[in-house]
Amino acid sequence: MLNNYDKIANHYDTLSRLVFFKSQVNAQINQLPYIQENSRVLIVGGGTGWILEELAKIYTNGLKIVYVEISAKMIALSQKRNYKDNQVEFMNVGIENFKTDMLFDIILTPFLFDNFAEQRAAKVFRQLNEYLKKNGLWFLVDFSLNKVNGNWWKRLMLGLMYSFFKLLGIVEADKLIDMPPYFFKANYQIVEERLYYSGFIKATIFRK
Repeated sequence: MLNNYDKIANHYDTLSRLVFFKSQVNAQINQLPYIQENSRVLIVGGGTGWILEELAKIYTNGLKIVYVEISAKMIALSQKRNYKDNQVEFMNVGIENFKTDMLFDIILTPFLFDNFAEQRAAKVFRQLNEYLKKNGLWFLVDFSLNKVNGNWWKRLMLGLMYSFFKLLGIVEADKLIDMPPYFFKANYQIVEERLYYSGFIKATIFRK
């Protein structure tokens, strides 16, 4: 199954921190204070679920969270997290097959779009755009090939990552899709943008 991390679910966080230290974690944590109390939150591709515990440090209750993750093993790990008294609905399904009539105040897509070929990335963006309320916030965290501190090593590292995941048969993508143009075309505005790991990781908060 494409874009499914079952094969490395138990080791994913360790591998991530081994390569990127806490950059991937910090890029996501630093966005969380923008979430208001009693928000309805959609998390897509949340991995092992550590983000649920970080949310619980800010609000011990009141959040209504829908957690969409295609990996059954990632879901199992996430369900063991201590998310206090927040309401979490776990959905073990690919985002393309997730349907809802709900509208969300916040959407989180941490390192989601780097898995997709361009056609699927565009489809998922349009789908999620329909689920976000007007003036809602979209937390986009992903790799970036900007020119800060040189591009060559970022391209090399990205190529190695894609080769590794292709070898395991995990992801469909073989190149990084530049997602911000999709947001700008849909009239989103940037609230905040931060760079991590010498600019290789970019965390952007968009307002619809």
